[in-house]
Amino acid sequence: MASSGSGWREVVRIVTCLVTAVLCASVAVTSSAPPVAAASPSDRYTFRNVKIGGTGFVTGIVFSQARKGLAYTRTDVGGMYRWNGTTESWTPLLDWVGWDTWGYMGVASIAASPSNANKVWAAVGMYTNGVDPNNGAILRSHDKGGTWKTTVLPFHLGGNMSGRTMGERLAVDPNNDNVLYLAAPSGNGLWRSTDGGVRWARVNGFPNSGDDPQTPGGAEDAGLVWVTFDKTTGRAGTRTKTIYVGVADKDDPVYRSTDGGATWAPLAGAPTGHLPHKGVVDPVNHLLYIATSDTTGPFSGGKGDVWKYHTVTGAWTRISPVPSTSDDNYFGYSGLTVDRRNPGTIMVGTQVSWWPDGIIWRSTDSGTTWSRIWDWDAWPNRKLRYDFDVSDTPWATMGEQSNPPILVPKIGQAISSMEIDPFDSDHMLFNGGPGIAGTKNLTAWDTAGTVAITPEVEGLEEGAVQGLIKPPGGALLSAMGDVSGFRHDDLNAAPKTIFTSPVFTTTRSIDFAERNPKVIVRAGDFNDADRPGDSHAAFSTDGGATWFQGTEPGGVNVGGSIAAAADGGRFVWAPGDSGQQVVHSVGYGTSWTPSTGVPANAIITSDRVNPMKFYAFSNGTFHVSTDGGASFTATAATGLPASNWNLRVKAVPGREGDVWVAGGATWTTYGLWHSTDSGATFTRVSGVEQADNIGFGKAAPGRAYPALYTGALIGGQRGLFRSDDAGASWVRVNDDRHQFGGTPEALTGDPAVYGRVYFSGYGRGVLYGDRSVRPPR
Repeated sequence: MASSGSGWREVVRIVTCLVTAVLCASVAVTSSAPPVAAASPSDRYTFRNVKIGGTGFVTGIVFSQARKGLAYTRTDVGGMYRWNGTTESWTPLLDWVGWDTWGYMGVASIAASPSNANKVWAAVGMYTNGVDPNNGAILRSHDKGGTWKTTVLPFHLGGNMSGRTMGERLAVDPNNDNVLYLAAPSGNGLWRSTDGGVRWARVNGFPNSGDDPQTPGGAEDAGLVWVTFDKTTGRAGTRTKTIYVGVADKDDPVYRSTDGGATWAPLAGAPTGHLPHKGVVDPVNHLLYIATSDTTGPFSGGKGDVWKYHTVTGAWTRISPVPSTSDDNYFGYSGLTVDRRNPGTIMVGTQVSWWPDGIIWRSTDSGTTWSRIWDWDAWPNRKLRYDFDVSDTPWATMGEQSNPPILVPKIGQAISSMEIDPFDSDHMLFNGGPGIAGTKNLTAWDTAGTVAITPEVEGLEEGAVQGLIKPPGGALLSAMGDVSGFRHDDLNAAPKTIFTSPVFTTTRSIDFAERNPKVIVRAGDFNDADRPGDSHAAFSTDGGATWFQGTEPGGVNVGGSIAAAADGGRFVWAPGDSGQQVVHSVGYGTSWTPSTGVPANAIITSDRVNPMKFYAFSNGTFHVSTDGGASFTATAATGLPASNWNLRVKAVPGREGDVWVAGGATWTTYGLWHSTDSGATFTRVSGVEQADNIGFGKAAPGRAYPALYTGALIGGQRGLFRSDDAGASWVRVNDDRHQFGGTPEALTGDPAVYGRVYFSGYGRGVLYGDRSVRPPR
């Protein structure tokens, strides 16, 4: 079905939150899940992820130093997860985040108490550039993230901004877990709590707010980027005296306090010219290590160094595996970690190395000498110290074959978070492969053995979903950001491959022929100059198992909106590039002909019965074609939303001329509309104050009309709703603990299972819900 493209959610939520939010100037305690009045009947549902494994960008990994087998990870848009070492799986911790606080799904930093395994904190907030209307917040939990309390900050945080892999920004005093520090972005300085994260105050004596040379003085300044403590300068129950803070300032990158944070000064002799991505203290050997790069990253940067500072003598030593002065240094450094059981062992990764792959280095003598995870052999071959087994997540090859020096699967180009388990020197996790990869025999590296690496993504589902379809009798198909898309024959098994032939960096739109459901079409993005032989539209005649492509109009880089005729014999496509004309094709894209009477960049969908009928929506006007997309005519329908933002147009299977429109970016036209006359007229559905998506599934027992699903505001309550009577009444199917970041970007019902709904969370991959007690089918 057609999608309106990315960005609508932020636009709509800005409007919503600007009207309803109270921007706190103080740091008062607020509830993490404020109670709301019941707005409609509810139906009990059980929710699960459709298994993919990873796909998104992990920005930080934090091991508990208080309990073995416990760790946390943060993502840029998909929330936070807890690692269970016994089950070797991740549990999502922020699924309670809803529409009003959607930005909390961007996690800027995590801190875990080193003395109490139950305590964990998270600094949350998606953007600092105005897109997220809410201020950032500090979440605190006394049950390992099972439940949370919230303190709202008087500024924004940027879990999905540049510099998001720097850190950790949030740190807890290893001698007193009532004391925490937050290194804030965007000129907001250093903040401290002395009551376990309940109240926060700015450390007014800290003299530098940071200076990101990419955006000096702007809202995207990385500012202060990490805090770390020298535990040996304190004792249990007191404040640690020596604290280090990394600052995005190429002239003064590290500051230190030796009096428990009362006074601060630049650390004498600190290296200049680069930004400090990571800072880690080895208290046993009295060393501070820093990893630096020339940009905040995470996907840019070409130079950097690794340094160690002797905390007793004050001596700085450059210990870069490849120094920035070398022509072989084309990367910055990040992903710095120390083996807490063997502190002389340290590891570091490339902030970003696009070709031929990322690089990890290991030293067992505090950085005097290094070995790397792969070395060059006789060109074009590489000698590997590792074996990467992705048999449990086979799509991680990204549909490619190894072609030396490029090998698949890749360990990861931006190895910015890497942590050795403080209880097990053989166990390491890093943000590689399909999201997180790990090893259980890391020390084999030191004896010329092979390090066995596998994806560690069980339960970690962070994909950005652009669209979902469930053809009758077919597999579930997903249009995805970053990883093209997937076909799921089994909801509990990772797919064997992504969509290929061609691969899209993001699939924007996907549809099937209702009366010939093995015919699938999708449209997506890539830079046409990089792959001039590929098309931005692809076709399948076997239900998405295999794909092929035809031709395309010139100048296309963005997929836009595409639809298949009910019989699969023709297609209509509105490419996403500004001004690109709508085109149609008889057959599978062997040629495309401009359509008339329809504006560029319209939202396209097909009638699900009449193969010659297509619909188009453009900025408040509804258009219909009865000649297979060759020409369109604007209908007289009025009262529809005036913009394409946040719009979904979908036609009902088995009913010609039955069309629904959901969305709107203004208060007067934001809701759900229904037409039974091919869009000649629309009736706004009463009782639905706002709606952002619509989907159809198997009708309820004894009903003829398909079950409807919508992400909406009904009766003053946001949620996911189902109607069994064509929209006359609704029941809420989710609850306050299962909001997944708010209204779904993608939504559809199951044509064969009553009550089953497939949808996307905000960065939480593909989810599905079933009624907890289902009647006989």
